[in-house]
Amino acid sequence: MLISTPRIVAVVNQKGGVGKTTTVMNLGAALAERGAQVLVLDIDPQSNSTSGLGVDPSRARLTVYELLAGTATIDEVAIPTAFPGLHLVPSQIGLAGAEIELATTPQREHRLRHALAELSGGFGYVLIDCPPSLGLLTLNALAAATEMLIPMQCEYFALEGLGHLMHTHGLIRMNLNRQLRVGGILMTQFDARTTLSWEVLSEVRRAYPDHVYRTLIPRNVRVGEAPSHGLPVIAYDPTCRGSEAYRQLAEEVLSQ
Repeated sequence: MLISTPRIVAVVNQKGGVGKTTTVMNLGAALAERGAQVLVLDIDPQSNSTSGLGVDPSRARLTVYELLAGTATIDEVAIPTAFPGLHLVPSQIGLAGAEIELATTPQREHRLRHALAELSGGFGYVLIDCPPSLGLLTLNALAAATEMLIPMQCEYFALEGLGHLMHTHGLIRMNLNRQLRVGGILMTQFDARTTLSWEVLSEVRRAYPDHVYRTLIPRNVRVGEAPSHGLPVIAYDPTCRGSEAYRQLAEEVLSQ
């Protein structure tokens, strides 16, 4: 599926460990499997999307750091991965200092938006793996994105953070990006055997009835193993429950 203007999806949650990187890698692979050209943009200094897609961050010649600094273009930085149709803008640990460096630059919240405006045609989706914070790197992602995808663990502490993130969405729309919409809330690490998972799912659906994806991402060992092999789970174990769940999510995203 090729569209002239890409959907730019910021996968965001200020809480760590909710499945942002896992979702970026595996949703990207599932969309590519269906014929889309997908660009994964890793703006997290931890570089987990980069290493999880088989690229050594320390060996990357150009990274998102050069992109934000304006010393390289998006087409120069983006590289193909081993998964057909899936490309990557890698990250590296040096990006951690970018927020300090960007703080004094003009249009500092819009550096990524300007960089993505130079992206060549053919990409249907840009998936941005955001850091677990609401700092300047995440603000750049939200200012550039057309939509937010919010992964959320099935636990009660996550509910409070979700409320804060929805408030941030409203502020971003007022001040930086009037086009930003909530693409969906994705429930991750769902365990159908526990009452807690069902209760949290019910509460989120009650609070945000129009925003919760039908797909539930289960706890799955194979999903956790795949990044150590530099692969999305769809390539590592195509038939496991995690792979099937991300394929279902891709169908939902494609239908939006």
